[in-house]
Amino acid sequence: MLSTSTMKTDILNSMQTVIQVTPSQLQKMVTFYKQASTPRLPNGAIFAAKNNNASIIGYKSGKVLFQGLGFAQEAALWQTSTVSTAAKAIGKKSTTPGVNIPNDFSNWSVLGSDEVGAGAYFGPLTTAAVFVAKENISWVRQLGIADSKTLTDAKMRQIAPDIIAKLPHHVVNLMPEKYNILQKNNNVNQMKAISHNFALGKVLEKIAPTVPTGILIDQFAQESTYFKYLNNANQSNIVQQNVYFTTKGEQYHLSVAAASILARVVELDSLDKLSDEAGMRLPIGAGKAVDMVAAQLLQQGADLNHYAKLHFANTLKAEKLKR
Repeated sequence: MLSTSTMKTDILNSMQTVIQVTPSQLQKMVTFYKQASTPRLPNGAIFAAKNNNASIIGYKSGKVLFQGLGFAQEAALWQTSTVSTAAKAIGKKSTTPGVNIPNDFSNWSVLGSDEVGAGAYFGPLTTAAVFVAKENISWVRQLGIADSKTLTDAKMRQIAPDIIAKLPHHVVNLMPEKYNILQKNNNVNQMKAISHNFALGKVLEKIAPTVPTGILIDQFAQESTYFKYLNNANQSNIVQQNVYFTTKGEQYHLSVAAASILARVVELDSLDKLSDEAGMRLPIGAGKAVDMVAAQLLQQGADLNHYAKLHFANTLKAEKLKR
């Protein structure tokens, strides 16, 4: 008869897989899982992350471990066939960012959108859309936001007021209580699609009758899947004319860089507000530190629904720690 510890080990081993990826795929995974990254790296690892499906560890050798209830679903995003399923997950027929973006796109008048917070347990899912007309491109460039992903939070807080004052924009900020209601009937990517579409539509209303030369969405789902999400959610006024999709969108137009900064600052401000209400600092991410803080909130009788995305595995872990 198997011991309890042996049974647990067997179950754990059955909920994991290891795949081999190319160096370029490994770098894409580093970027893809950046917001869900965890601080502690095992020996030989270049990244470790955790999301709703699985824990993911990428090693210098190109081996990537997926572990957890949704390990197969998560690994399938990166396993290669004639067309990479990772490419399908991010929404293109090629894994190369910008493959469908015209050569002179960076000089167009573009409405761009981006979101943050999907991989963080505490705080909102925040989506922003910003319109940068070609006559404002040089002004935006002078803000120093060309590579917005490398900016510190302090620098983004400094830049955001200028973006708000100068550029047409809209932000959809789904705080946890609203997020948790919507999540019951929508998966996370569907909520992202709805938020992007709503924010883009609001900016189009603000700038009418001006029409952007292009619309750029920082990609999180296959293009066809993105529009399927919107149709399945019975969204009206779907923005779909001259729409482009690419990962690393901030590298192809400053409008996405501006949207990324605006979304991040609104997320940070919201997290600060929630932290003040909680009486403790709510950490970003979904690692062990998050579990500990969530457990502490529960011990104090706080309602996690107000602070956190409840469908994350952190909720169950916090409840166990509380005991």
